[in-house]
Amino acid sequence: MYRIGIDVGGTFTDLSMISEDGEVSFYKTPSTPHDPSEAIISGMAEMLEEQGVSPSQVSHIGHGTTVATNLIIERKGATVGLITTRGFRDILEIGRQVRPHLYDYNIQKPDVLVPRELRREVLERVDSNGKVLHPLDEDQVREAALFFAERNVGAVTICFLHSYKNPDHERRARELVLEIMPEVYISLSSDILPEFREYERLSTTVLNATIGPKMSRYLDRFLTRATELGIANEPRTVHSNGGLMSMDSVRNYPVRTCLSGPAAGVVGAAIIGAAIGHPDLVTFDVGGTSTDVSLIQQGRAVFTSHRNVAGYPVKIPMVDIHVIGAGGGSIAWRDDAGALKVGPHSAGAVPGPVAYGRGGREPTITDAEVTLQRLNPRTLLRGKMPVYAAEAKEVIRTHVAEPLSLSIEEAAEGILRIATANMSRAIRSVSTEKGYNLDKFALFAYGGAGPLHAVEVAEECGIPVVIVPQEPGTMCARGVLLADISFDFVKSDISVASAELWDRVMASFSGLETQANDWLDSENIDVEQRVLRLSIDARYEGQNFEIQIPFPEGTHPAYEYFLKEFQSIHLREYGYKLPTRKVHIINLRLQAVGRVVKVSLSKREVDTTLADAYLHSRQVYINRNHGWVEARVYDRALVPSNVTVVGPAILEEMSSTTLIGIGHKAQIDAYGNLIIRLGANDDE
Repeated sequence: MYRIGIDVGGTFTDLSMISEDGEVSFYKTPSTPHDPSEAIISGMAEMLEEQGVSPSQVSHIGHGTTVATNLIIERKGATVGLITTRGFRDILEIGRQVRPHLYDYNIQKPDVLVPRELRREVLERVDSNGKVLHPLDEDQVREAALFFAERNVGAVTICFLHSYKNPDHERRARELVLEIMPEVYISLSSDILPEFREYERLSTTVLNATIGPKMSRYLDRFLTRATELGIANEPRTVHSNGGLMSMDSVRNYPVRTCLSGPAAGVVGAAIIGAAIGHPDLVTFDVGGTSTDVSLIQQGRAVFTSHRNVAGYPVKIPMVDIHVIGAGGGSIAWRDDAGALKVGPHSAGAVPGPVAYGRGGREPTITDAEVTLQRLNPRTLLRGKMPVYAAEAKEVIRTHVAEPLSLSIEEAAEGILRIATANMSRAIRSVSTEKGYNLDKFALFAYGGAGPLHAVEVAEECGIPVVIVPQEPGTMCARGVLLADISFDFVKSDISVASAELWDRVMASFSGLETQANDWLDSENIDVEQRVLRLSIDARYEGQNFEIQIPFPEGTHPAYEYFLKEFQSIHLREYGYKLPTRKVHIINLRLQAVGRVVKVSLSKREVDTTLADAYLHSRQVYINRNHGWVEARVYDRALVPSNVTVVGPAILEEMSSTTLIGIGHKAQIDAYGNLIIRLGANDDE
């Protein structure tokens, strides 16, 4: 039997397939933004035919999707109506009085997702302990539902004050709305985010409702097409914490898929890194539209429970991934002062870079790579995609070189240097700015463009080792195959941490454990494959924001362990600790995990020499110090293990190209990972 992992990106849809004996195959096909399921199904059909595998032999499909994120970014979600506690309908618009950049007067808040006329207040009130102060006015809920029905509202959000403590009013309101609008999509804040901070809870729940209807339709199309292809098993979807969810869970909680694909890549990187002796990694995923970076410490990804998606707060547990608009399709442009900029706008899949010959008219990072011949100037994807090098060179000349009085090489290098600076800044934001020493980490580079930039970014950041996995352009799809089934549960339990109350705090996890096991039952997970991971959000007295303290897997640790870990993590992230200050517990968290049986990493078997892998030599522009140099080009799949390749050199494969700089040394390990060690060279 075979397992398939799929990652839908902005430019390409990547697929990985692994057999029971560990044989892995990879495939890429252009994405279809109008309906991502088209590229998924056509790509699967072509890959299965190419590998001689019947659809009936596929036992598992997992996929990462950008549907939720794109619906938010493009403002193409459903029309949403909001029912909330009287006096609180403007919370969504007021938000937090925090400016992301204090002195930037050009920053604009994103449009409110629910217009004021569609925000309806009802009389009800629950206090912070869950006590009912005023019963729900059911007639007002019915009036709101009738108002929404007359205006063809596609989804309804219900968010009452302190419903995380007592959800009864929200649940009754849902029943009343469904009596009038039986087909409408409804999101309750007590289901989506049962924790305090009403603005973040409301924003997250509104986003869930906004994307819910269209996500459900997308999943239905995907499932129908997969069934028509002959695949019997229902696909699962990666969500933002790197785990897999069933289709029913995704329909109910689509907001949890906002970082679906990138999270899968981080999970895969963590597993591969730990297996080859590199448990501390900075993941570096450069695709067609963005660069995603994250940190892995001691084999585990770093998580966060709060981030913005297209300017909207989303407060759900997720892998801490920093995303910037710097990918192969990022457009180079000049601002009003004539300065060269790169991104965040992207040529995307359509029309794409000029070098792809699909109608692109603006210079991109990919066009710069082709111009400098770091990328193959003739074909990509093992000859399946022609490259239009002359057109790429011309667009660099007319849009960048001539307006800035630069040579074509200087213009193309300038584009890449700006991209490198932006990527390096993103890496520092998840590492050095949080107290991590980068010279202890390796840069794990993947995505179609990651290996092209990896060496220069590593030099910029002071990272001594670069790791490029096999077929890095499909790493996120491969990561899907390494992901477990998981879901996160949370309960707000605000109290002062103390040894005397610690037993009560631990007892409070029992309700979350019951929810977790009920959910694992619904996912048909055997008891032997279940793992419960506990953590606590805590902060010093007087602080506004908390840090997360993870506990050893499956344990209820002593109070002393919690306090020691809190002080240690606070010192690392903020640079100080206050041992005499009281610590407040804010939220209890539990991650329910259902272990998925995985095929072990198989060692590669390549009976070749370096001469067999040699393809040709070509002139490559390294930088302004070295200019054009002759670089040997190798077929990475034929490079033998443990044989040193000295730069300048280029390793080409189906999904990506790796540049090895002058003086750097690289070897492929027993599992097919390319390890590049950055030595001193005369460029320094």
